[in-house]
Parts: sequence; C-alpha cells; structure tokens
Amino acid sequence: MAETIVTRRWRYRAIFAALAFIVIFARLLPLDAGPGGLPGPDLVLLLAFAWVLRRPDYVPVVLVAVVMLLMDVLFLRPLGLWAACTVLALEFLRSREAGARDLPFLFEWVLVGGVIVMMTLGNMLILALFAVSQPPLGLLLIQMIMTILSYPLVVLFSAKGLGLKKMSPGAVDQLGHKL
Repeated sequence: MAETIVTRRWRYRAIFAALAFIVIFARLLPLDAGPGGLPGPDLVLLLAFAWVLRRPDYVPVVLVAVVMLLMDVLFLRPLGLWAACTVLALEFLRSREAGARDLPFLFEWVLVGGVIVMMTLGNMLILALFAVSQPPLGLLLIQMIMTILSYPLVVLFSAKGLGLKKMSPGAVDQLGHKL
C-alpha cells in the first residue's frame, strides 16, 4: 500500500526530532580532551533551514521551537533567545520557500548564510542591550562561519541520505494533495 502524505509528514517529523536529539546528545558528551577547540556548527539549525526550504510541511514551527528551547536549557544559553531568533528566521525562510524553489543552490546558500549572520548579530545585540555576558566575539564568528560552511553538507545529507528533495511546483498525488 502506498504511503500516505500524513504518514510521510509524521515520519519526517520524527526523523527531524530524532536527529536533533542525537546532535544534542553528542554535544553533551564529554568528548573534549583538553581546553580550547573550535566551536562546531549548529547542526539542528541547519537541518531546520534545509528542510524548511525543501519541504516546509515536514518542519512545524512548534517542533523546532521546542527543540531549540530545550537546547537553550541544556546548553545554558539565555532562555528562549536563540529559540526565538530561530523561529523568526525559520518563518522568514518558510515565506521565501516558493521563490527559493527555483533558485540555484549557490543563491540558496547565500540566503541561508545571510539569515544566519542576521540571527547572530541580532542575538549579540539583544545580549548587549541587556548587559548579559557573551562568549568572545571570535568564537561567535567562528561558529557562525562554521555553520554557514556546513550548510551544503547538511543539504547533501538530507537529499541523498534521507531522500528529502525540493518540491516541484505542481507536485501532487492522486488525490490532489501536495507531495
């Protein structure tokens, strides 16, 4: 029997949640041998962005908000700030999904990179406005750059590993539902 649209949506939502929890678990493991080290990319953010530009119905905003809020709690970030920035950026990209569908990947990458830069600057500005201590600027910039540079790998993993392709403009099933 053919897989229904609802089943496929819930399956990909569960995959997104599972991948997010795997990333969170891996970041919580005490694997660092010594001090220092470069901050890694924000893979959960990249997954959300890559998926919302391919299949916005597979990434509900509530799921992303809950996962990012959990990350704020577990990683001792200001509660809800990065989650709010992520939700705003996710909805911005969701509103641009139809226009970005036909863009070459390089322009999509630049769009996502610009959104990540604006999120980072907005986060830094709000923290500075309320005089909250921040990580060093160099570490924030390195993490931002690592996140932007990792976007193609996340898209490749999503497309090839998970089969998540961009929607074509008229893609519908036999009942007329969006695929």
